[in-house]
Amino acid sequence: MSETQAKAFLRPGKVFLLTLAGVLVYLVALVVLVPAGWLWHQASAHIQLPPEIQVGQVSGKAWSGAAGAVVAGYPVTLEWQLGTPSLPGLSLPVVFSVVSSQSSVDGRVSFNREGNGSLDAKGRLAVAEFGDLIRRSGGALIEGDVIIDRLALAWQDGRITSADGIGRWAGGEVTWPMGDSVGQAEFPPMEATLDSTADGVALVIAEQGGDGPAADVEIRWNGMMDLRVYKRMVDLAGQPWPDSARPGDVVFRVRQALVPGGVL
Repeated sequence: MSETQAKAFLRPGKVFLLTLAGVLVYLVALVVLVPAGWLWHQASAHIQLPPEIQVGQVSGKAWSGAAGAVVAGYPVTLEWQLGTPSLPGLSLPVVFSVVSSQSSVDGRVSFNREGNGSLDAKGRLAVAEFGDLIRRSGGALIEGDVIIDRLALAWQDGRITSADGIGRWAGGEVTWPMGDSVGQAEFPPMEATLDSTADGVALVIAEQGGDGPAADVEIRWNGMMDLRVYKRMVDLAGQPWPDSARPGDVVFRVRQALVPGGVL
């Protein structure tokens, strides 16, 4: 009569599973319990932000927290909350909101371990809040808010692979620099659509319900930007122009490098 050999309680397979479970518990606890401010202090020395962005106080946990920052001279607050990671693609979703004194953008960004990902956002921009910045750059200042109904981006290997978005403005007074004076006009409701192209992304601005673009801008991956203004924009502004020009004619065009001597 043979004796049944007693099986060891800690077999190699069980040791491996217990070790793996311990590591997972540790990582979860690290994300949930470690202060976000401490993590940012450790990581900030290895992250080079643009000079226009200065990060201030960081609070909360890595899983859910907030940070104060100054972007191009404007104070903003960023809040985030990590979602449940997706194991098949090893992607991590993050729900976020960015709020300034008068504007806000909410959305969701997801990225994987290779740095590829996507973003979906919507929000409201109070143009008057950025009036000083617009005037310094010589741009046109509009009254009221711009509503971002949809902004969807996807990127891979450091390049945007798809872009889709729409924004709208209810119309009103527009002012712009005109030599030593200031031009102004009443504009109807306008809309802007964002789309991806074979060479980059394109933004088209048009009157809501209109029959063609008033202006468009294309940003190419080689770092070049093309801006075109059509006679429709001149007509909307009520400015004089030869009657021989048609609404779809380009009356102003600028092509310049966004990154001088470089490629995006």
